[in-house]
Amino acid sequence: MDYDCLIVGGGIAGLQAAIQLGRYKHKVLVLDSNDGRSTICKSYHNILGYPDGVSGPELREAGRKHAESLGVEFVNEKVEQAEKADEGFVVSSEGGNKYSGKRILLATGVMDRIPPFPELMPCLGISVYVCPDCDGYEVKDKRTLVLGSGNAGANMALTLSYWTNDLVFINHEKKSADEKLLEKMKEKKIEYLEQAISRVLAEGEEFTGVQLENGKKITGERGFIAFGGNEIKSGLAKQLGAERLENKHILTDPRSKMTSVRNVWAAGDVAAHSEQVTIAMGEGAQAAIWIHKSLLQENN
Repeated sequence: MDYDCLIVGGGIAGLQAAIQLGRYKHKVLVLDSNDGRSTICKSYHNILGYPDGVSGPELREAGRKHAESLGVEFVNEKVEQAEKADEGFVVSSEGGNKYSGKRILLATGVMDRIPPFPELMPCLGISVYVCPDCDGYEVKDKRTLVLGSGNAGANMALTLSYWTNDLVFINHEKKSADEKLLEKMKEKKIEYLEQAISRVLAEGEEFTGVQLENGKKITGERGFIAFGGNEIKSGLAKQLGAERLENKHILTDPRSKMTSVRNVWAAGDVAAHSEQVTIAMGEGAQAAIWIHKSLLQENN
């Protein structure tokens, strides 16, 4: 086997695992398609040591440099296939390259369904958000527009009512929401508009509202995206036979983070847990510790 461990995914969980395994002096390769959540978030606000926020790209760059200083190797390739081999695993990239390793860690993450309005991208993590546990606090007492669809959007608006009383849910896709959710929104005085958005209004990183298909402009200080149907990038786990939940998140052992398949680990957003940077870091480190233990046992 060429590597002790192949890490698929160079986001927060994958990088933290790479750093830990590098410190154990293992030969590690990180395969990163460079298109995960952490590539687009302009600021995380709830991380110890960063009270003013830190961007995903900044964390990624620091993590990669740290891992490389410990001998970890990186390739910017998307893995299309993973399979068991005699002594471990072989992965094949989109470009046709193959890499082999004794262990494999899947840190492939989740991608939110974000509508294709270019004005949104500079705002993500600064004035437009996707995770209420991460960033509900950021809309505290601010006029907030939920750009969403059906039940996903209605539930987000209700969740955000904990932080602000000035909420508008714009059902962009006009997908029906459950009557009980609509009733709860009425009780909370959440404005509800079943209108498609024609344009997002923003001044650089600052979201200012939307223009609807009927030409009306709805102003807001903050935005939240809630369309549902996020992509859980667990296809490689399925190929390897690892158990997944109905929502396609990968099940792992709570202690070791190993999947139901021996020597296949998973960490971060792709695993079954709350989607937080700090949790992804912890899971990446935890998986790496147990990968190290398994490699030691094999060598003794």
